[in-house]
Formats: sequence, C-alpha cells, structure tokens
Amino acid sequence: MPSAETRVRNARLADASAISHITAGYAGQGLMLKRPAENIIEDIRNFFVAEYQERVIGCCAIAFYTVRLAEIRSLAVLEEFKGTGIGRLLVKKAEQVLTEEGVREVFVLTLNPGFFSSMGYSEIEKEYFPQKIWRDCTNCPKLMACDEIAMVRKL
Repeated sequence: MPSAETRVRNARLADASAISHITAGYAGQGLMLKRPAENIIEDIRNFFVAEYQERVIGCCAIAFYTVRLAEIRSLAVLEEFKGTGIGRLLVKKAEQVLTEEGVREVFVLTLNPGFFSSMGYSEIEKEYFPQKIWRDCTNCPKLMACDEIAMVRKL
C-alpha cells in the first residue's frame, strides 16, 4: 500500500505542473474548478503534495478567510492511487498546518461527503461561508446550480 511509503510535504515550484496535471483530470470531469498553472504557481506556498517513489501522486491546498477560518481545497489524487489513504494523509497535513496557524474552523466544498464525514466533518449550509461565495463561487460555472456540499470541522 503506497500510503505507508508516501511522504506529504510542502509543494515547490517544480511541482506546479504535476499539480496542474492532477487537478486538470478532476476539472475535466466537472469535479473541481480548473486551476491554471499560473494560479497554482501564485499559490504554491499553500499547496501540499503527496510523493511516492519520487512522483507527485496527490495534492491539496489551503485558503485562509479569517484568522480563525480556512478552507481545504483542490484535494486530488491520481486515479491509480485513489482509495489508498493518500487523500487522508493530505487532509491531515493541511489540518496540522492550519492548527499551527491558529485556525479554529476548516471547511470544504465537496462532491464526496462520505470521505470528509469519515474524517469528522459535518454538513453545513454554504451560506455560512459568505467569504467563500464572494471570493470563488461567483466565477464558477455551477454558481446557479451548485451541487457541492459544504462541510465543516472544528480544529
């Protein structure tokens, strides 16, 4: 199982193309927003990657909204590594960093609520996060027909 041999670390500029490749697969399926490479490079310090045998196989990012509220976003794992615990490792790393920063509440918008529920997240109305809606959702093609589920967890 790769998760035992997988290391999760802060992303580096050299990882931007791998992150772009991984997230593009999900964006192409309508499962997440497309992240242009220049956007990933701008936000590289907010990304984490999972590395297995010197290959980036997964990623996630954090976005800060207030000193106490943040989002985990862009969680993606290469198809061949799904179901092996890589996503959990990435979320745990993000939560660890957020806790160190003093964040008390973290949220996600997801199409996979079962995964986040198993990690202690609870469903909540999207309107609880007006900062998210104004920052990102207004540019989303699904704005008027959003099918993502908002979930939150206290840290």
